[in-house]
Amino acid sequence: MPRKCTICCNILAVAFLFSSFHSSAQKRKDRDYALLVDPFIGTGGHGHTYPGAVMPFGMVQLSPDTRLEGWDGCSGYHYTDTVVYGFSHTHLSGTGIPDYCDVLFMPTTGDPQFKNTDYRSGFKKKNELASPGYYKTLLDKYNIGVELTATTRVGVHRYEYPSTQKANIIIDLQHRDEVLDSWIEVVNDHEIRGYRKSKSWANNQQVYFYAKFSKPFITYGIASNDAVQQGRSKLQGKNIKMYLQFDNPGEVISKVGISSVSTEGALKNLDAEVPDFDFKKVQKAARAGWNNELNKIQVDGGGPSGSQAEPEDQRTVNTPYGPMPATGKKAKAINYAKVKQTIFYTALYHSMLAPNIYNDVNGQYRGMDQQVHTAQGFNYYTVFSLWDTYRAENPLLNLIDRKRTLDFVKSFLAMYDQGGVLPVWPLASTETYCMIGNHSIPVIVDAYAKGIRDFDAEKALAAMKASVNRNQFGLDVYRKNGAVLSDVEDASVSKTLEYAYDDWCIAQMAKMMNKPQDYTEYIQRAQYWKNVYNNQNSFMQARSNGGWLTPFDPTEINGNYTEGNSWQYSFFVPQDIETLITKMGGKEGFEAKLDELFTTESKLKGADIPDVAGLIGQYAHGNEPSHHMAYLYNFTNSPEKTQYYIDRILREEYSNKPDGLAGNEDCGQMSAWYVMSSLGIYNIAPGQQQFQIGVPQFDKAVINLENGKTFTIINAGASIGKGNIYLQGMSLAKKAYNKLYLNFDDLANGGEFEVFAGKLANKIFVQEIERPNSIISDELIVANPYIIAPSRSFKEPITVQIKSVDADAKFYYTLDGSTPTPASTLYTLPINITTNTTVKAIAVLNGKSSFVDEATFVKLRGDLKLTLTNKYLPAYADKGDESLINGIHGAANWRTGNWQGYQGKDLEAIIDFGMVKPVKQVSIGTLQDTNSWIIFPREVQYWTSNDGKTYKLAVTVNSKIDIKDLKPQTQEFIAPLNTNTRYIKIVAKQYGPLPDWHESKGNQSYIFADEITVE
Repeated sequence: MPRKCTICCNILAVAFLFSSFHSSAQKRKDRDYALLVDPFIGTGGHGHTYPGAVMPFGMVQLSPDTRLEGWDGCSGYHYTDTVVYGFSHTHLSGTGIPDYCDVLFMPTTGDPQFKNTDYRSGFKKKNELASPGYYKTLLDKYNIGVELTATTRVGVHRYEYPSTQKANIIIDLQHRDEVLDSWIEVVNDHEIRGYRKSKSWANNQQVYFYAKFSKPFITYGIASNDAVQQGRSKLQGKNIKMYLQFDNPGEVISKVGISSVSTEGALKNLDAEVPDFDFKKVQKAARAGWNNELNKIQVDGGGPSGSQAEPEDQRTVNTPYGPMPATGKKAKAINYAKVKQTIFYTALYHSMLAPNIYNDVNGQYRGMDQQVHTAQGFNYYTVFSLWDTYRAENPLLNLIDRKRTLDFVKSFLAMYDQGGVLPVWPLASTETYCMIGNHSIPVIVDAYAKGIRDFDAEKALAAMKASVNRNQFGLDVYRKNGAVLSDVEDASVSKTLEYAYDDWCIAQMAKMMNKPQDYTEYIQRAQYWKNVYNNQNSFMQARSNGGWLTPFDPTEINGNYTEGNSWQYSFFVPQDIETLITKMGGKEGFEAKLDELFTTESKLKGADIPDVAGLIGQYAHGNEPSHHMAYLYNFTNSPEKTQYYIDRILREEYSNKPDGLAGNEDCGQMSAWYVMSSLGIYNIAPGQQQFQIGVPQFDKAVINLENGKTFTIINAGASIGKGNIYLQGMSLAKKAYNKLYLNFDDLANGGEFEVFAGKLANKIFVQEIERPNSIISDELIVANPYIIAPSRSFKEPITVQIKSVDADAKFYYTLDGSTPTPASTLYTLPINITTNTTVKAIAVLNGKSSFVDEATFVKLRGDLKLTLTNKYLPAYADKGDESLINGIHGAANWRTGNWQGYQGKDLEAIIDFGMVKPVKQVSIGTLQDTNSWIIFPREVQYWTSNDGKTYKLAVTVNSKIDIKDLKPQTQEFIAPLNTNTRYIKIVAKQYGPLPDWHESKGNQSYIFADEITVE
């Protein structure tokens, strides 16, 4: 088992005999909770965190870079690495896409080297230390001690060199991602400045820096393309590096300010925050700053103090507090309370690493329009992983960091001013549009609902409406059809569900602002989840051609769901849980469905998505869509199952080891879930007031609120025994409490909430307490009907049926392409389809009509037989062997399906007409999406034969579109034949290895084909 961080090793058995200090902001007795933070938690496995020096929500994240490539190198560091390239000033915490790691400093000795494989160094874990605001290591290759600390906008390095006349600092501006432009300049023998513009996840990231050194460098060299340019004090280019050389300096302190605006801004940041070279003072201030934040929640106890010895000769022992080491026959007793507190305070620490302040000390920042703006009266932030953090991190900060939350909202509105939409996933000054939904909306609405209102609410509402009414990412399809359709947009189920939740949030904002017209519109849209709910199997399922996309397997991870499958999305209706319960057969049926979710032995199928991890049945704690699900038992007759599964998740999916996270940290969400759930409260639908009650994990937890009040949560049973997880009773303000939720006002007004826990579920107690609420009861919509058919294309006549999730609805339909109304044909019996037909139908209930549901059926030629000489890839099979002649044409978005994929071999298909027939022309449809490796064939050859043995080349059609055209698009390779033939052989030639300029150069391209058309 990897060792625990050294900073925690000397903590006494009584975890809170710490030195304390008093905060001037609040009258509380602060403790040194930094002792309990282990920044190495999450740096192993797939956590993707970093261990370096950073302040809460700081602009600078000064950390070692040990891994430059691969998914587990997203943060630049992985715990299993033993080689370090240097120490860069920006890092992302727990993301699934790499970026940042800007402006690398690396101390060396000897002759300066510019290739990272030459200047890198090994290091040993035993020499590595990390605590909030501080990092330390030893470079084995050079015997240089390295210490790092930081302020909000400045990184401070301390290097301890051995005796040498060639003590160097290498500064590498090419390090990590693609450089678009960079320059570096020597100001004097103590100062340098520079600039780096790069492209990765953020396609236009700009970092200016200004560095000062405690001792003069005696010489320097600036290199372009790794060659020193003699006599130059400034160089510009895409591969700029430099060395500074000191003569036997002993200790050198480097302080580096950064800015998105200018080197002048970086210098102002540097001088304002670190005016001298007192490393210890900066380190001490960083620790004090972290303790000020960590003391916003003060916990005691949490488990037995460690009187039990471990079993013999086992590597690990599973305990109620996660897997623990057994190191011998008489292993040291474990302090379970300290273990839980370490996990808790590290989680709280991780919850405060992002978003990041982006403005300089003078308020200037680079906006989403790439122009320089000034934040007036607030700090401007970036790095909002909103698809993740709106679920738990932002609700947590609404409790303990309301001023910062207000700054977040003001940052969102500034981004709206600059770009016309609210942010989705902003990184530096770039909107990445990563993930789905518009989840700045629930952050704004939840803040407003909880009294954070010192912002322009009218602008906020207008911004929300503008963001969800743009024609992007299927929003236009969603508005037109009441659902995103899989025929035209990928991730259709996930997008429908998440758009509906965002719309519910807008409805709540409109209601609070007394905007009845807006409320009506958006509360109806909030119900569009009903249009992807299949009442035949109780799963959320993709809509295709008027019906359900088949074949369907709820365990399959595919393009209809974002980083998940139907199991992991079928419970995502946080705004209308009670209606979902009704649809699933009432409380018993809903509970049975939840039971199956957590207990099924079925395995994941389909795409290999590493984010879908931390599995308990099909529940995937390693990814965010599952995070609210265990709390849904609170709506059933068995809320004790919420207590059971929350406790199990806390134990099994978190630990105090480097791989102690079930999945990506995701900028604080994974940790914030732990913090909230350990407190015993969780908001499943930010925007409403109720916090679900789970099971508090500590004897005592005090939430210090910004209004000067405290809310205390007590569970004395947490330390009495390791299995006291079931509620036996509750009290609020010393009075018996009979609800499974707390309202926000209960917390905000301060007070004391106490739970009494035991080892056995108390069914009698939980049956008598009030359940939480989650229901849309006004402006009810009629769900869209769905059309059931054996296939979309046919050779023999078929019949189709019309059904609906609303059992009492009536259906009206047309077959002539016209829009149905209640005056159209009433559906009573299955419809016979004998020729090319478009069926349009509506459902009508209580005088209200659904959206129009539409299905098109194509009659195929009966004389075509298709043989594929080369087999398509199983992952891109479309509908199987006859997909290329099924009459269905694919769209430019390959993720919607209807495409067959081939890689490493040409597409070769033979059409047999059964006899010699006249053929005017033949064509095949193909797709190009260069960024996804899908390239048009170089050429398509058409061969003819009458006997199926001897073929003659008839026509060769070359691609008309260059591979460098990056726009996703389709192309028909049309061949005029004007001949008589029985067989046509079609050979689409692969482009081959991707070219050198492609980011995935050398990998084999794909051919995607959809339909062969013969006239």
